[in-house]
Amino acid sequence: MLLAAYSHPRANREIVLGDARIAYEFRRATRRSIGFVIRPEGLVVSAPKWVPLAEVDAAVRDKARWIIEKLGETHERQQRRVSAQIDWKEGVTLPYLGETLTVLLNPRLAINRAAAELHTDGGAHTLYLPLLSSATPDQIRDTTQIWLTRQARRLFTERLTHYAPQLAVQWHKLTLSSAQTRWGSASSDGSIRLNWRLMHVRLPVLDYVVVHELSHLRVMNHSPRFWATVGSVMPDYPALRRELKLATVPGWA
Repeated sequence: MLLAAYSHPRANREIVLGDARIAYEFRRATRRSIGFVIRPEGLVVSAPKWVPLAEVDAAVRDKARWIIEKLGETHERQQRRVSAQIDWKEGVTLPYLGETLTVLLNPRLAINRAAAELHTDGGAHTLYLPLLSSATPDQIRDTTQIWLTRQARRLFTERLTHYAPQLAVQWHKLTLSSAQTRWGSASSDGSIRLNWRLMHVRLPVLDYVVVHELSHLRVMNHSPRFWATVGSVMPDYPALRRELKLATVPGWA
């Protein structure tokens, strides 16, 4: 009896690996070897045109342990995201830099056409939105997101500026991302892309992503030299990397 089943919505091949049935998307691509990618939708396998299907199946079986482990992790992460879906109403709470942010409406700010205000008392953070008490869930969500992305741009700029000299690199452009599965990216021209949802995690974890992407301006791969570069300014990066992997970031639907 099969214990697990994972099916990609565009699956065109299927294989049984141990106690799991995997329906995956298979692509022919211009590449030198068989590649495996685990996405939120499921497993994607790419292979050169000259590789026979029997060899593809053999390669998938060789990667069985890794595939099942990563599919399980991805499924669990998606389930946590669904369970953490935000109910957008007065008094809703959400993670903010590893702490809790309470969102309240302030009609006075709305009448005066003022900006949202963050009040912090000890470890308690309260965000007052310039909205009337009749505000809809969509208005509460969108106004909160606007404020949060502005804070993200300011904080990310500050952290990039802090760590770039330590890594002897220069960054030139910051772009905010809202990707579901990718925290950041870097281009050789000095462009950095960071996910504004990092505002939900602790600052040390956010800093790990900043250092990770800045390190790519020196080493554009994940070789031992790259990880040595990350470790040169952040020796505890393995623990922070694990924490990020396990982080539960709320859904913003």
